[in-house]
Amino acid sequence: MTCGVFGVQSVSAADKKTLKVAMECGYAPYNWTQPDDSNGAVQISGSSDYAYGYDVMMAKKIADELGYDLEIVKLDWDSLVPAVQSGQVDCVIAGQSITKERQQMVDFTDPYYYASIITLVKEDGDYKDAASVEDLKGATVTSQQNTIWYDSCLPQIPDGNILPAQESAPAMLVALESGKCDAVVTDMPTGKAACVAYPDFKLLDFTGTDGEFEVSDEDINIGISLKKGNDELKDAINGVLSEMTEDDFNDMMDEAISVQPLSSES
Repeated sequence: MTCGVFGVQSVSAADKKTLKVAMECGYAPYNWTQPDDSNGAVQISGSSDYAYGYDVMMAKKIADELGYDLEIVKLDWDSLVPAVQSGQVDCVIAGQSITKERQQMVDFTDPYYYASIITLVKEDGDYKDAASVEDLKGATVTSQQNTIWYDSCLPQIPDGNILPAQESAPAMLVALESGKCDAVVTDMPTGKAACVAYPDFKLLDFTGTDGEFEVSDEDINIGISLKKGNDELKDAINGVLSEMTEDDFNDMMDEAISVQPLSSES
């Protein structure tokens, strides 16, 4: 049985409770897998590997501030929401947009990052000079499954040849690198990290122009998801986030990008 205000396991009254946080551990710079604890990485539950990235940095800060031990649980993208709903984990910190669809299934904290939408192309590709969504007309495109990038942004490309969705962010990047598509749509942190891993990529940012993707605040506000009704944990996490500014978020993300592994498969 669970106990405590956060509904997390407690071995005994003398021991710290553990905050169980789920993520993919394969979505740099938000989260990735590495072989050791360098830079403060946290061992993945049931594995000899370690997780690090922006989400792990944020999870560590929240656990530290709330006086909890931290356990990182590695799950596939589509397993994250069910894991929260079933109580397998306490929360998901995994770069999830706070969409209306997700809010029907789980509760969200206040945003812990604000991620603008960008496009990745090859530096020597046919669309390297695109300056608007309109300029991507006719491009063969893809993105990660069950994301606003795939569901909302790709259909805005005129005459776009939309390939099946990719199961992960790394798979999406491999599709572009291998020439299966002309462009992928993702968010700014993923794009910045991808350009480090793939020097032949070019990042196109139409944000703030007449030719930008039409997205709502809910599409770019990134939140931490929890089981519906877990208000005490939500309020506690919001208390930690309220002490941070958008500049704090950006500085932490820049640090994550600077130490990410240079392999897209991480």
